Amino acid sequence: MKEFLAYVGDMKSWILLFGGALIFTDVLIWMDKGLSMEMSSLIYLNGLLVMVFVIFLVWRYKKETSYMKELIHIAAENDVHWQEALPEPVFNRDQLTNEFLGQIATDQLNNLSEIKTANLIESDYTAAWVHEVKAPLTAMKMTIDANREFPPMRKIEAEWLRVHLLIDRQLYMSRMPSLETDYVLTLTEIVRLVTAELRDLTPWCLEKNIGIELDEKELAVVTDSKWCRFIIRQLLTNAIKYSPAGGTISITTNQKPSGHRVLCISDEGPGIPAHDLPRVFDKGFTGNTGRLHNAATGLGLYLAQQVAMKIGILLTIKSEVGKGTTVHMTFPMENEFDATRK
Repeated sequence: MKEFLAYVGDMKSWILLFGGALIFTDVLIWMDKGLSMEMSSLIYLNGLLVMVFVIFLVWRYKKETSYMKELIHIAAENDVHWQEALPEPVFNRDQLTNEFLGQIATDQLNNLSEIKTANLIESDYTAAWVHEVKAPLTAMKMTIDANREFPPMRKIEAEWLRVHLLIDRQLYMSRMPSLETDYVLTLTEIVRLVTAELRDLTPWCLEKNIGIELDEKELAVVTDSKWCRFIIRQLLTNAIKYSPAGGTISITTNQKPSGHRVLCISDEGPGIPAHDLPRVFDKGFTGNTGRLHNAATGLGLYLAQQVAMKIGILLTIKSEVGKGTTVHMTFPMENEFDATRK
């Protein structure tokens, strides 16, 4: 009904023309004595013409709005190939609309193709740059390993590790757009993923004299080991960064009654204010804690969350100012991976 009233509003000029013509005809009949007609007959004729006009108006409404209704239906389906399913034109204006929409679709696809090509080139360049940088980093690591008897080497190794982690994160960022093509599910134990990352982060922990309490409960999950380790690395890096010297990071695993496996990483850092918690996964958000440490980029948790959403892992954070922060990684059930892969 609303659409019909809107159509009537659009056709008001035609309705006014018909009404004016009808009134003009009635006046002529009344003034011309040669066309004498009884009032009842004149009313009957007017009623008949109005009824015919209403029927005509309803018919034209259905015919003239069929194309637009079909177009709205196609748009509501959000089909990426909508330009191939445009409704058949009823009038010339509908054909012009089809041609106009087709041209817009072609232009948009061309622009999207150019953007994808540019992103691919940039991603390849970044990956090549990272691999080039890794060569001197490897040489530096060999030098550090060969001179561990010198006390300053512990500090140098910790700084080397930070550079290595930043470059490695950049490599993963360049691969994120194509994560779906690099996604392999395997059955693996959570503790093995964690210990592999802790082994790489040991120099940083030693430099800050941070202790690690690891619950080595063997719980297996089905996940992509490489990308899952990337998430764990970001969480551990944050925990180490904000933990005080001599603090402890606690890592536990457990299984919920629902069957979901959960990895918990807790630190003894300054904690996160309640008003900052809803935004910790936002890109570039550092919060009060990050500003105090002057080392936060606002990317670690953001990247962890982006990857987690793509591989079906749920990240949640609990924190209290002065009492540290705990991050929970909840892994999906095996029967939930069909949806994750789509």
